[in-house]
Amino acid sequence: MAPISPDTSDVELIRRLRSGNPAALALLYARYGNLVYTVALRILKQPTDAEDLTQEIFLHLQNNEKFDPERAALSTYLCLLVRSRALNRLSRHSTHQRAVQKLQSALPERTTTTPLETASLTERKEALQQALVNLPEQHRQILEMNFYQGLSHSEIAQQLNIPIGTVKSKARKGLMTLRQSLGEAVQ
Repeated sequence: MAPISPDTSDVELIRRLRSGNPAALALLYARYGNLVYTVALRILKQPTDAEDLTQEIFLHLQNNEKFDPERAALSTYLCLLVRSRALNRLSRHSTHQRAVQKLQSALPERTTTTPLETASLTERKEALQQALVNLPEQHRQILEMNFYQGLSHSEIAQQLNIPIGTVKSKARKGLMTLRQSLGEAVQ
């Protein structure tokens, strides 16, 4: 492969990247890495999260065959991509935080737990696990994706390739079934 000069155009760098030249990715990272990191940091507010997202964006660029550098500026594409992914991360984090806060507000505040409380909590966890196992597969899967992975209903619908209305109704039915089978444990 011919060496790449620092003034090589973005179009040519993308072409070389798609043909498997790792030097093209290195040059694109040198050219746009700071821009992507800065946008990510402004949205996410955490340097480690911004670093992770910057790496994710460049891995996506390396594996993405859809971007056409002749139709749009690479800097614009990267900024839109990092903004979108950063906002998705914030949304997932916010959904997860709300679920955790809801669960925490349902539990009484104590600094120490007694052996009886520990046993009771263990029993409730086991009852919840058993109730989840007894749910229909798709109801259980949707609830686990929502509560354990922090995914929104629209993200679940996209991952499972089913309509969002189906996700919402199956989540609702799953929660109703859990309430019935667990009784006062979830009240």
